[in-house]
Amino acid sequence: MSATAAEWMALEQGVAMSSGRRLRMLWVETRLEFLKLLRMPAFFVPTVTFPAFFYLLFGLSLGSRGVGGLSMSTYLLASYGAFGAMGVALGAFGIGYAMERGQGWLTLKRASPLPPLAYFGAKLAVSLAFGFVVFALLALLGVTLGGVELTAGTWLRLTLAVVLGALPFCAFGLLLGSLGSPNAAPALVNLVHLPMAFLSGMWIPIQGLPPTLRQAARFLPGYHYTQLALKPLGADLGQAAWLHVGVLAAFGLACLAGAAWLWSREE
Repeated sequence: MSATAAEWMALEQGVAMSSGRRLRMLWVETRLEFLKLLRMPAFFVPTVTFPAFFYLLFGLSLGSRGVGGLSMSTYLLASYGAFGAMGVALGAFGIGYAMERGQGWLTLKRASPLPPLAYFGAKLAVSLAFGFVVFALLALLGVTLGGVELTAGTWLRLTLAVVLGALPFCAFGLLLGSLGSPNAAPALVNLVHLPMAFLSGMWIPIQGLPPTLRQAARFLPGYHYTQLALKPLGADLGQAAWLHVGVLAAFGLACLAGAAWLWSREE
């Protein structure tokens, strides 16, 4: 760790930096962020194992039951994948960012020549990487134990939908992390994450919810994320993909604008 820290400090020397040096700083920051989260059991264990546990409990045990012509193990692979990737995004940004603010680490980074884009870009890259790890673990369980069989094209579209669909929730997590203190951030994130996951049809198919909840779910970003993840399987409710992408993009930009405003206030 001392070698990587010394490398990071060496890259900080000099305010004027070339694009190559900025990319190098982004790489070093991303590597350190990944190692930090990997060595934090409080983050790594829940975010990676909980979706797999739920999938084992519900997706594989109910694999013979069909939803929209699909087995439950195939259907829940998409919805639990979205649930896991969303949890990674909210945890890495919402909780991680709030903790770094409270510990003063963010103040130190602001005083350094490290560009803000390198700091946030590293968090974004690591969040997407862990989201992919969560989905890959679910896919491994689905193929080996759940009898999931998809074409290569479907696997690719499903993976992209799950991993890239979590981008707006990185912005949402950043907003929550900007609002909450280190002690309040975990409760705030879970207060938002878990109910939205249930109402959005991530835990159980949305067709199983009461009609009132199904109508209310259409206003949640998690619903549009889940529908986007289910679309490669043909198990969504039939709305256009551009609608889900548009809602998620607008939601992400609104959260990003709010987080940027709070960032400028702190400066």
